[in-house]
Parts: sequence; structure tokens; C-alpha cells
Amino acid sequence: MSGALEADLPEPGNNVGNDTSPPRSSLVGAVKSSHPHEDLVLRAEKIKKSFGALVVLRGVDIRLRRGEVLGLVGDNGSGKSTLMKILCGFQRQDDGEVFVNEKHVDFHSVQDARNEGIEAVYQDLALVPQLTVYQNLFLNRELTRFGKIGWLKNTSMRRLSEQYLAAIGVKVASVDALVGSLSGGQRQAIALARATRQDAEILLLDEPLAAMGAKESALVINLVKDLSQNHGVSMIIIDHNYTHLFELCDRLNILQEGYITYDQEISDTSIGDLNELMISEYRRRVTIGQSELKA
Repeated sequence: MSGALEADLPEPGNNVGNDTSPPRSSLVGAVKSSHPHEDLVLRAEKIKKSFGALVVLRGVDIRLRRGEVLGLVGDNGSGKSTLMKILCGFQRQDDGEVFVNEKHVDFHSVQDARNEGIEAVYQDLALVPQLTVYQNLFLNRELTRFGKIGWLKNTSMRRLSEQYLAAIGVKVASVDALVGSLSGGQRQAIALARATRQDAEILLLDEPLAAMGAKESALVINLVKDLSQNHGVSMIIIDHNYTHLFELCDRLNILQEGYITYDQEISDTSIGDLNELMISEYRRRVTIGQSELKA
């Protein structure tokens, strides 16, 4: 799982371990504060993470509302991967606090996060191509007779899989089909279905539409919207394709230099605005890099 998200690489001028200076980004000041009346399912405050002398997260504040789809944007190396790994329990923060449904949580493992209803779905999907759809949906949670060492209740798992997929609008030819025979969009849908069938209320998605055509993308987009709007599932999505984000998300955050530097509702921004902000920030960093080379 650790290699599924993009690596967090050092940025020029950001590799001093004790550097706690505020971000220099021109986007600072755009972040909206959380309001008490919001129905927050996930809240993280002042999250910090370093790897030796490399400071990745310098004080991230992020919030997620019930049934909301939040897009997380940032350059390679901005810390998106590290933040997601902290929120799903794969890594521990050096400092800062995480709250789920306003309860303070302290994750020591991925299972700790799963116990609080948080599940990460990565690009590799963690599906087993040689197993059937229903076997993947019940992977590591198989129904058996006479305890864990008893016989598998395959008929029950098939029936429950069919019922659940129908309930969330996922169509496959048969739950007995091998996952390896499905399209990319269907496999992504099965991965999302498995997470939510296991009672996940918060999904962390890495590039859910990567390398998909329009038809397959539409399948996943419809599923994401159905899960959020009709089932109350909250999601944070990493995607480098802004068109995808504007199709999928209710709100956008930009992560730069270890901070959330931008927080806007989708209805209050545009792809053009986002492009302009990111290009301006890139040019600013190039200018700083050139100055440091001349120094």
C-alpha cells in the first residue's frame, strides 16, 4: 500500500527539519475556517510529519463533512500521500490531532482507522483478479458455518453480494465472474463497494479515474455521487485531472508546502481559477529556485 500513492519528494527550500515558518504561497489566506454547525465526520488539526531532515507536513488543517466529496490537489511532493496515509492509519503523525465524528482518535494501524469507519482505496485496488466478484467483496470477512474453520457459506455470500451491488447501482454480468475479467471501471466500482459494504463511512480515494475512458469514468462518477448523496459516505479524492475533480467533488483543498493553502466550494471556483493558481505557484517556486542557484 505504501507505494500506491505518489512519493512525497523534497521541494526546493523545504528540507530543513526545524523549519516551522509559514508557507510563502500566494494562496495563503484563502482557507476557510471550520464552523461549529457543520456536520463534520473527519477533522484533522495541525498535522505535522517529517522524515529525518525532510519536513513534509508543517501544520495541516483539514475537515470533511458528512456526505461530502472533497478534492485534494497539490504538486508531486506536496504531502498528499503522507496526509492520506496518516488519515488511514498507515503512518503516524509527529504532531497534531485527528477527530472522527468529533471523537479524538489515535491511530496506530490501518485496522484502528477501519474500526472508526475509514477505508483507503488505492490505484492497485487491492483486489484479487483470480477470485470472483463475491469472493472479493467478502475477502478476509468470509461467512462460514461452524466458525472460522468451517465451510464457506458461498450461497449466502453470492446472494448478499447481488443485493448489495443492486442497492448501490453497480452492474456486473455475474457475481461469479472473475474480477480479472472486468473492465477498469467495474473493478474500481467493486473496490468501492467492498469498502462501503464493510461499513466504511469515510473513503480516501487515490486517482479513482486513472487511465479510464469516458464510459468507465461515468460508472465510477455515478457511484461516487450515489454513495455520497444517497448513502452519506464522505470521501477525500486525490486526482491530478481537474476535470475529474469538478465532476466528482463538492469542495477543493490545495496542499502546498505542507499546509492547506486553499479551500473553496466547487460552486465558487472554476478549472480556470485552479489552473491560474497552480501555474502562479509553480512560477514562484521556479523563481525562488533560480535565486537559490545564483546565491
